[in-house]
Amino acid sequence: MPTFSRRTLILGGASAAVLAVAFPPFAGGGESITVEAFRALSSRLTGASLTDLDLSAAAKLLDGFLSLGRGPDLARLVADPGASAGTLVPDIVAAWYSGSYQTSTGLASIGYPNALLWDALNFTTPSGFCGGLMGFWGEASSR
Repeated sequence: MPTFSRRTLILGGASAAVLAVAFPPFAGGGESITVEAFRALSSRLTGASLTDLDLSAAAKLLDGFLSLGRGPDLARLVADPGASAGTLVPDIVAAWYSGSYQTSTGLASIGYPNALLWDALNFTTPSGFCGGLMGFWGEASSR
C-alpha cells in the first residue's frame, strides 16, 4: 500500500482543483448552471423579458431539468445558443408557457399564474384571478 506525504496530498488536491476550474466538463462541473443563466437562456428562447420570468419558477424548472439529467445539454445551450440539444429547447418553451414540466418523480407545476400563457392571452386572466373592479371587462385593456 503506497504512503502519501501531507505535501503530496496537498499538491494533488490543489492540482485537482486547478483542473476542475480549467476544464469543468471533464471534472464533472459541466452540469452546473445557475438560475440566472437559466433565466437568461429562457428569456432568449421564449422571447419573454427577464422580469416576466419569475425567479422561483425558474429555480423549479431548472431543478426539474437537472433531475432528468439534462444539465449537460443546458450548459451546452448556455455556452453556445446554436448548439443542438434534442428536444430541450421546445421542452423549455413549453414548460414556461404551460406552467407544467417533467421531473424525475413525474409531472410538476411552477404555478398556474406564473405560466407565460397568460401574457400571450392578453384578453383574459387565470381562472380565479380578478382583472380589476366591477365592469373592468368593458374597458380597454392596459396590457
